[in-house]
Amino acid sequence: MHDVCLVGGHALHITHYAPMFITLEGPEGGGKSSQIRLLYDFLQAQGIAVRLTREPGGTSIGDEIRACVHNVQNTAMCPEAELLLYSASRAQLVWEVIRPSLAAGSVVLCDRYYDSTLAYQGYGRGLDLTALRQITHFATGGLKPDLTILLDIDVTVGLARRTNGGVEMNRLDLETVAFHQRVRQGYHQLAVQEPARWVIIDAGRPSEVVQADLRAIVVARFSSVPDA
Repeated sequence: MHDVCLVGGHALHITHYAPMFITLEGPEGGGKSSQIRLLYDFLQAQGIAVRLTREPGGTSIGDEIRACVHNVQNTAMCPEAELLLYSASRAQLVWEVIRPSLAAGSVVLCDRYYDSTLAYQGYGRGLDLTALRQITHFATGGLKPDLTILLDIDVTVGLARRTNGGVEMNRLDLETVAFHQRVRQGYHQLAVQEPARWVIIDAGRPSEVVQADLRAIVVARFSSVPDA
């Protein structure tokens, strides 16, 4: 594909693209859902075949699991059950949506993926990271993102955004600030461990600035993929 797009007043050239699996991650209130939708619209406008999905959910089975695991009434849910529910939703999503879309030549954008489990259930809940990685590998068949973008934001700012934004609060939103601090620190640890896969964006800035960075990062990654 050959096209030109403008981001922040500068021309960005999409000379070609290949099937690519891109995930957005980050603490609560970083704007992942709105930013990934804007990125999806942008790529579609460039004529790129792109599939947008989310975790947990993205399938009818996954959406049922999402309703259960996010229900604020389910206060008795233990961390191990929480982990396995997220993993079940993920397994269905990979099998039903992500792998078929990649095989069909699409770019896949996913709002959260297994790094959320490592950050929330691993660093946040304190579950064993080795066990989490083994369960994740089983659930995904070893499917890793090609690019993961961390929308990073101060925990108190992010939680205030969630509270004041009129969005429905889920069970994890209501955890302590200390829990969310551990999650954010976990994300940074994950990024350090795989610097070639991760890019960190300051999500505390205006939405249009964050989106411009997202577009530039994705276009640059397309440009780095050799022609088929």
